[in-house]
Amino acid sequence: MKKKQQNLPVKAKPNEMITVNQEKTSSFDITQKLHHLKNRSEVRKFLPDILGRVLARIWIDSNFKEQFENDPQKTLEFNGVFLPDDMHIEFQKPNSDRPRIVVYEQRPNSKFKLRVLYLQLIMMAGR
Repeated sequence: MKKKQQNLPVKAKPNEMITVNQEKTSSFDITQKLHHLKNRSEVRKFLPDILGRVLARIWIDSNFKEQFENDPQKTLEFNGVFLPDDMHIEFQKPNSDRPRIVVYEQRPNSKFKLRVLYLQLIMMAGR
């Protein structure tokens, strides 16, 4: 059975419209609703869960991995997650067994960037 796909217009930044791909709940969704994160505390509160789903999806979905590797910020926005203007994401070690996603905050006119958080997929076995 094919799921119905719905594209919704979303205002991302002033004078810029993008389309967010919203399928009716899928096990591959990284989030069920739009997230317009406004500050560092919201990023620290909500983004780790979302990025955890991103890392899991990267593990099983090569097309999504390629999109995220090429432009992580746009991939998140396409999936309904918007960061504050002074924050950006880097996808590090994309070809290793333990890729890492790092979120940085960088003030305008500054070369200094502050690491806000990072997530890395680590597999552990036990018995």
